Amino acid sequence: MADETEIIVHPVSPKGGRKVTAHVHGVDADLGRAFDPLDVSEFLRRAGLEDVDLSDDGPIRWEGGGPEVWTSGPPA
Repeated sequence: MADETEIIVHPVSPKGGRKVTAHVHGVDADLGRAFDPLDVSEFLRRAGLEDVDLSDDGPIRWEGGGPEVWTSGPPA
């Protein structure tokens, strides 16, 4: 993945899911609404960004919680 690429997984929406966006070479793209990490992986694959580390330590910026957060509100 090029240094110019930034992937953002936004906080959980009140409607459910998390918006996933990419900023690549100065262009912003909405990749879709993910409901689990598999969705994020699929969006990235379709965008030509395969083998991206989805962990908190990876290149993705997780807003509103890491890859384990898919519902709004306090953890159960």
